[in-house]
This record gives sequence, C-alpha cells and structure tokens, in this order.
Amino acid sequence: MISVRDIKLAYGKRVLFEEVNLNFTKGNCYGVIGANGAGKSTFLKILSGEIEPNKGVVDITPGERMAVLKQNHFQFDEQTVLNTVLMGHTKLWQIMQEREKIYALADFTEEDGMRAAELEGDFGEMGGYTADSDAATLLSELGVTEVYHSSLMKEIPANLKVRVLLAQALFGNPDILLLDEPTNGLDIETISWLENFLADYENIVLVVSHDRHFLDAVCTHVADVDRAKIKIFTGNYTFWYESSQLMARQVNDKNKKVEDKRQALIDFIARFSANASKSRQATARKKALEKLTIEEIEPSNRKYPGIIFQQLREVGNQILNVEKLAASVDGRVLFNNVSFTANKGDKIALLSRDPLAITTFFNIVNNEAVAASGKFEWGTTVTKAYLPQENSEFFKGGLNLMEWLRQYVPAHVTDADEPFLRGFLGKMLFSGDDIMKLTNVLSGGEKVRCMLSRMMLQNPNVVLLDQPTNHLDLESIQSFNEQCSEFKGIVLLTSHDHTFMQTVANRIIELTPKGIIDRLCTFDEYLTDERVKALKEELYA
Repeated sequence: MISVRDIKLAYGKRVLFEEVNLNFTKGNCYGVIGANGAGKSTFLKILSGEIEPNKGVVDITPGERMAVLKQNHFQFDEQTVLNTVLMGHTKLWQIMQEREKIYALADFTEEDGMRAAELEGDFGEMGGYTADSDAATLLSELGVTEVYHSSLMKEIPANLKVRVLLAQALFGNPDILLLDEPTNGLDIETISWLENFLADYENIVLVVSHDRHFLDAVCTHVADVDRAKIKIFTGNYTFWYESSQLMARQVNDKNKKVEDKRQALIDFIARFSANASKSRQATARKKALEKLTIEEIEPSNRKYPGIIFQQLREVGNQILNVEKLAASVDGRVLFNNVSFTANKGDKIALLSRDPLAITTFFNIVNNEAVAASGKFEWGTTVTKAYLPQENSEFFKGGLNLMEWLRQYVPAHVTDADEPFLRGFLGKMLFSGDDIMKLTNVLSGGEKVRCMLSRMMLQNPNVVLLDQPTNHLDLESIQSFNEQCSEFKGIVLLTSHDHTFMQTVANRIIELTPKGIIDRLCTFDEYLTDERVKALKEELYA
C-alpha cells in the first residue's frame, strides 16, 4: 500500500498540492488525471522520491518494490537492451553484479564462498535463473525483436527505446508501478498488449495518460488532480466524466424532484457496473461500482473549451476527388496509387504504418506540398480548415493573441471587432488579460487552442485534423471529440487517440506503398477485420 499524508508542494506563490491525503491499495489501477500543469507527473515524482514535498510524507509498505517508467531516453545509452530491462529490478541487478565479481576473483576465499552462497539464495528467490529469458520474452511481446537484445541502447531506433524502458518498468512484477504516458510512441498492437497486461496486473498501478481508451481499459479508479487537491473516484475515466457531467446537470436542475435525481444516479451506476469489461479489472471495477454510494459522485470543477465548427454553407455533392496520388521521401515510397472520392456524410480516418505518409497527404491536399504523381480536386462549395501536426510556422511573430487571431479573419466577416475576437478566444479558455499573451511564449497546448480558434473563424464545412489531440489536456480532447462527432460537415483525420478515431470515423482509408484499403466501418471493426489484416500484409510486403 502507498499512504500519502498531508502532502504540500509549492514553487514560490504557486501551490501545486495542499493537504493531500490518500491511500492506494493493492489490486487497483489509478488513472491520474488533471489539466495540463496541474501536477500529475510531479505527483508521481513525489511518490517515487524524485521530488521532496515541502511538507508531508509518503509511506510504502515495507518490503514492497516500486518501478517507474523512465522518461530519459539517453540514460542507458551505454547498456545493452537486455541489461537495461534487467536493471529495472534494482536489487536483483545489484546481486547479479556482485555475484559476477565474486566468481571472477582469482583467489576465491572461504568468506567469498559464504557470500556467494548467500547471493545465490537471494538470486534464486528473485527469479534470477530465468531473468534473462523473462526479460527477452517481455521485450519480444512489446515488439522489440531478438535481433536488438544484445545491441547498445544508443544503437537502436528511437521508437524502440520507449518500449525497452517500458519493459524495464514492467520487469520482475513490481509491487507498485508508476507509469507516466506509457502509450507514447507505441503502435495500436503494442498498446492493446499493454492494456491486457495491466488489466490482469494484481498489484498497485498509477498511470498518467491522455489516452481515454487506455484509461478506460485499465483503470479501476480515477485520481483527479484539481485545485491543489487530489480526490479518488471509483470507476474508469468514462465513468468519472459521465457521472460528473450527470451530477452537474442534476445540481442545475432545480425543478426535478430529489427522488427522481437519486433514481437517475442509481440507474447510471447500475448501467456502468453491468458494462464493465476486461478480465480482472472488470471484476474489480464491477465490485467497486456496486459499493459506490451516490454521495461519492461530485460535479467536476473542470472548464471545457467550446470547440464549435459552424458551417457557413452546407457542402455540395462534389467534395474531394483524389486520383492516383503518390509521394516519396529520400527514395522511400510513402504511398502510391491513392484514389478515392469523399462523399457527403463522410468522416474518414486515415491510417498508415508510416506516420509521415499521412502528414504528407494532408500537406499535398492543402497545397503545402507537391505529389510525385497523381492529382486531387476540391469541390467549389468546400470551405476547409486544417489543423496541422506541426504549427510552429504560425507562431514566429511576437503578436498578442488578439493581433494573431485578427490575421485569420475571413473576407466574409465584416465586424471583427474586439468583442468578436474575444468570443472565439474565450471559447478556447483565453479570458481577461490572457488575450495580451504573446504567441511566441505559448505552451504546446495553448498553441493548439489558438489554432482551433483560427479554424472556427473559417466556418468550415470540411475539417482536416493531423494528430488533433497532441499537447491537449483531457478536457480539450473530450470537447474536441464530441464536436467532431456532432459536426454535420466532412472530417478527415488521423489520431493516436483510439476513442477519437472510434467515435468520429465512419470510413477508414489506409495509405500504403502499393495502394489503399478503403472500408465503410468503424475503427474497431477495421482493426479486427481478418480480410483487412491479410490485405495489409500484401500491400506492405
């Protein structure tokens, strides 16, 4: 168990935590959520001992081992991949090193023999005799093939380093597991493996993630970081979000009878309890929800941005026609023979094993890059708005937010005065003196929110989104997701956010070096379609 007592942490006048008192118990997975800058990662560092709070203590049950997902991808550059994983079990690794030194001695004394015997006992108890094979199996399951196991960390691809460090944290079945954004850099298959691994994990897990699908799959509880406090709620992220929204509506509904409100909450808890999924986590979550009392549900204090795309006019029958489009970079074929027509009602999720392929496609159809061959044509009724993955080019000047947004007012708007622009910035939670902030000092999330204000100004009937959830907090992601689901126009998007793809897209197009796969289905249906899997192997071969 982890017990947190009276934790306070402040940097000058900025108070991150004040009188935080919590218990984290075995068998539960806690999703740590909160706005960007609320202190989620900092809280994990307090638990691990990396940061010392101003006040308070963290107590861990004696003898329990904690493992932390490392964020420094260069820390183990001079170690082999296999040894990097073994180092995740610090005590076992120390025993291994001392054991090797003793057996390498030229003059082996009786005292050395006694120490070696002692080490052998500890080594066996900790699973040392199968450690190498266990570490190798874990690496392989995470997509790091055996060919890399003896390589130095500095010699392997950057995307594999993330997986090795994840294997390091998971190795040896730690009693307490702290994971900060563990799905970053992982593909869909590896994320699915990790979801299943954690769903069956029987110890304590605390995880920070912006991936709602992942949080829903693994979490039994949510630890909500808000206003210098942390509160633990039963259920996964979706349960927390929907219950807090329901409670907020109940609080605001003055006309509804108390008993009606109570019954609505009881029905809501019962529905989520019945729908819990994922093996062990299902059982743990279901039991927890069944014990939940209505009094434990609270309305959220969160502010959600108002992301609203309003079409100036409805799109016509001709939207986007793509014919035999192809693109390459440094001799590598990104995609070839891409032909499709976008239709009314389409919300298209674009996929590729090569992320650069989709960004290049978006840049081509936005006239920001040139195709190697082929052509595309937009319909005359189309008004499009594009959210690129890389936005630094938009923020080079030292303009304040008001001046910056004014640059993008379309010709049809004739009254773009200060209240008008404040309205768009206000929807993105820039209020008061915030609008005087200079754009060259904005955070990544603030820049994306500015870009969304710019998009809303265009009154688009087609939106193109390249990794729209990057840099955004869960509140912004939730609002963005809901707006794209409700939007009456056309959407073309790609995202690492599983829930975003599943709830928005009704058509999937995968770009490959040998053509496309085009299916009218949901994202989950596409991922599980055996015919699609066979076709993908052929097109990527």
